[in-house]
Amino acid sequence: MQNTGRPFSLVHMLTFFIPLGFSASLTSITHLIINGTLGRADHAEIVIASYAIALSLFGIIERPVLVFRQTCSALVKSETSFKTLSSIFIQVTLLIFIVCALIGYTPIGSFTFVHLFNADEEMVASVTSTFRVITFVIFFSGLRCLYQGVIINHFETKWVTIGVIARLGGMFLVAYYFIWSDQINHSIVGAIIFLTGMAIECLISVWRGHHIIKSEMSEEEPVLAKKEVYRFYTPLVFYLSFQTVIIPVVYAFLGSVEDARLGIASFAMALSITNLVLSFFMYTHQIVLQFFEKNRKEVIKCVAVFSFIPSFLLAVLCYTPVGIRFMVNVMGTDLALAESSLTVLQFFIIKTFLFPWVDFFGGVLMLNKNTKSMVKPQVYNLIAVTISIFLLVQLAPHLNGSVGAMAASFGELIGLLIVMKVVYNLNKRKVDNPQTVT
Repeated sequence: MQNTGRPFSLVHMLTFFIPLGFSASLTSITHLIINGTLGRADHAEIVIASYAIALSLFGIIERPVLVFRQTCSALVKSETSFKTLSSIFIQVTLLIFIVCALIGYTPIGSFTFVHLFNADEEMVASVTSTFRVITFVIFFSGLRCLYQGVIINHFETKWVTIGVIARLGGMFLVAYYFIWSDQINHSIVGAIIFLTGMAIECLISVWRGHHIIKSEMSEEEPVLAKKEVYRFYTPLVFYLSFQTVIIPVVYAFLGSVEDARLGIASFAMALSITNLVLSFFMYTHQIVLQFFEKNRKEVIKCVAVFSFIPSFLLAVLCYTPVGIRFMVNVMGTDLALAESSLTVLQFFIIKTFLFPWVDFFGGVLMLNKNTKSMVKPQVYNLIAVTISIFLLVQLAPHLNGSVGAMAASFGELIGLLIVMKVVYNLNKRKVDNPQTVT
């Protein structure tokens, strides 16, 4: 399916989107494979904790390379523009590697792991060696995103899913080897499994993306200036960075609720379920980037469905007997944690309804090359979460983990209202001055 400039049907849009959603959901299995492997170690809690700390820092550092997927999808229309973006990708990746080297091979790393991630002194060596390996994932992750932008732009989203399936298969085989050879007593094993899987997905993405560039992309499109790339790319990095901070802020305040252990555990459990349900809809902005100009009504219908489905699924868990059975038999919780988690989950229904619309309006801003306006709603989201959870902890600490879900949903609502206002003002300016460059 190629973009011919004509309107597409709802079926065509779903054919484009479903492989993306499916691949995002499959990605969540990655760490289940790793944790399932490390959980067989002699001192599993130490091994898993060491890997988790290294992965947490990786998750923060990886953000700038993930943005190349959206940047490539929105800006790259020719082989020449791809080369321009690739040169910027190399510069960003080298900078990140320098930062990682400072963390992995200097005392900065020990200080970071002990004082910022609360690692025990005896765990530092294990965390550091794991981080050194996991650092190389950043290169494969970024290169994968760069070429997936090309694949998405040419509507070959099935290859994104194929890449993720191959990644999981490779990870499973490597994990099985480590278990079979009884070499699972170090957290570095988790990093090797993760690195192998990402390398496999990267190779498939690069192979298919390179084929598209050489066979289907023109070399005569207008040149993409580096200044234009940075103007689009940089705000998205800040946007994702603010997004990353929100959940740690919530956890910081949950330590002050009436039953902190139950509150934190139930919030974490409810959040993991919410993220799993929402993962399928993380690419809503791509529907906007690829179809909105020609298919506005159909895209809005898609987003309406996207907001209903995850909310409906959570409602089934929260308000029917299925929820308790799912929590006890599938998630493995005891009855008290199951009931508390389902109570927290009720308030996440609001977030799941709002999130696809936030991503939709974010996609509109990306389409208009106005990503700098995406930062403001995210800042307001963070402020709203911080203020609301502070007040809730003071006024209703007995609600335990529910205050976290309330704050997160309220922040999502404020973010949606602000981004709607931003898009409204943008459209108003375009009507008043059609020549305005966004």
